[in-house]
Amino acid sequence: MKNREGLNVPEVTFPIRVNNEWAKVTSSDLFKEKTVVVFALPGAFTPTCSSTHLPRYNELAPVFAKEGVDSIICLSVNDPFVMDAWAGDQGAENILMLPDGNGEFTEGMGMLVDKADLGFGKRSWRYSMLVKDGVIEKMFIEPDVPGDPFKVSDADTMLKYINANAEQPKRVTVFTKPGCPHCSRAKKALSEAGFSYEEINLGAKGLSYSTLAAVTGQGTTPQVFIDGQRVGGADDLESWLANR
Repeated sequence: MKNREGLNVPEVTFPIRVNNEWAKVTSSDLFKEKTVVVFALPGAFTPTCSSTHLPRYNELAPVFAKEGVDSIICLSVNDPFVMDAWAGDQGAENILMLPDGNGEFTEGMGMLVDKADLGFGKRSWRYSMLVKDGVIEKMFIEPDVPGDPFKVSDADTMLKYINANAEQPKRVTVFTKPGCPHCSRAKKALSEAGFSYEEINLGAKGLSYSTLAAVTGQGTTPQVFIDGQRVGGADDLESWLANR
């Protein structure tokens, strides 16, 4: 896989979907006079892409924005319908999902690989890059070894390159249940304090009070965790926010 630092990104026109209609966007539209982070991956809905690669870039998007990044692009050799469905499934509201359905951009990057042994056909190798005004400043390319290596194209590596001292957002998880007013109060307090949070809603996807007790050791909602430490319920959270 050839490093293309110092070169322009390929000039490609991408067919996309906007408001349920076909549209087109060009490389110039995406990169001209902008600072853009791109991370490319083998496929939507695949394990590493869904569990780690995309979610962490989405989580760190506000930090990248503070560091002068105008947009973050997730690129894959998939069609627009698949990419849009994956974005909705992941809640990736901070990421621009770019379908390179024909593989033209990926081929121009020298990153098109044959995954026929897996039934995938031609796909993108996993990599990330920082692009300024259409010119590639930095690339992190996964090593050319069998399988699907994921060692250097992650969001934290890219952020460390841009600013090793960038402040990381706190990881917040809130266990809730439908119709719980204290849960609504806790979520409102977090939002007003500028915290993004992951919500785990009892009754959804098979989650039960047994799940709540097993994970938190508690039997009431909400239960708020910040950076892996239990804060408690809504009153506890408000006290924590007032004293931080």
